[in-house]
Amino acid sequence: MTDTIHKPAVDYRRRQKLARISRNLAILIGALVVAIYVLAPVAWLVSSSFQTEAEIVSVPPHWIPEDPTLRNFEAIFTAGNEEEITYENRSGQDPASGGYIPSTAKNLLPAMWNSTVVATLVVILNLLVGVPAAYALAKIRFMGRDASIYFILMTRVIPDIALVVPFFLVIKNLGMLDSIWSLVLTYLAVTVPFTVFILVQYFEGLPDELDKAARVDGCSRIQALVRVFLPLSLPSLVAVVLFAFLTSWNEFLLALMFTQTSASQTLPIVLAAFTSDFTISFSFINAAGVLAIVPPIIVAVIFERYIVSGLTAGAVKG
Repeated sequence: MTDTIHKPAVDYRRRQKLARISRNLAILIGALVVAIYVLAPVAWLVSSSFQTEAEIVSVPPHWIPEDPTLRNFEAIFTAGNEEEITYENRSGQDPASGGYIPSTAKNLLPAMWNSTVVATLVVILNLLVGVPAAYALAKIRFMGRDASIYFILMTRVIPDIALVVPFFLVIKNLGMLDSIWSLVLTYLAVTVPFTVFILVQYFEGLPDELDKAARVDGCSRIQALVRVFLPLSLPSLVAVVLFAFLTSWNEFLLALMFTQTSASQTLPIVLAAFTSDFTISFSFINAAGVLAIVPPIIVAVIFERYIVSGLTAGAVKG
């Protein structure tokens, strides 16, 4: 009788173990598929940047370069010293040899500097404007507060392309066309509402007693914000910084509309211009793409531990 009862229990535990193993295996396979889908284009971008033009267009493709070369990266840093490709001399260029340099290659490093300046200014001004606004909306009760929050939320559902013409007219009337400040101003209009919305939610999750205690101790509103709320909201601030930086770094449409010369053009515009020459060098474009993804990766790595803490910041209340 005991053996009869024990056998179904053993079978049940065995089925549970098999089900758990099958579930974990399915999750692992799914995660690997997603990882390959996401990382494969990046892996190909990095690999092809070290290949010659002949190797990059070979069939089947070479995921590992047979003869790695730094020529594509050297061309980026020496593009200003090379002869530009024109209609008269283009026949002497052989893209398959890897010696072809787009005529706009000399604009790549200045454009990267412009992107860095624009993204940095947007992040700083975004915090200077968005943090006090979010604190006021979260902790100060005033007439029209709820309407203000809903209005800010509403601006996030408007597509950027619908704002191109109004932005263009404003920038033109201000005399800021073909200037990095035109990009800073328009990017702030896009990123500040997101910053305010995210920080309002975070500040509202912090106890009002903290604000009252700071006020009782003699702190002004600004002192309460700086000394009490900002240290507690570091994870959300990091999320805001990453959003503002990546939005400014990757934005293409507004930069295309408001900049015309290399003095103000940002990295996405110059990268797109590489495809408008007489011949396209895929290896050179991919090398430029590798340089373009380096700053965002560095920013993400620097703030990685804050991002992880931000994911669990509101998980436990106590």
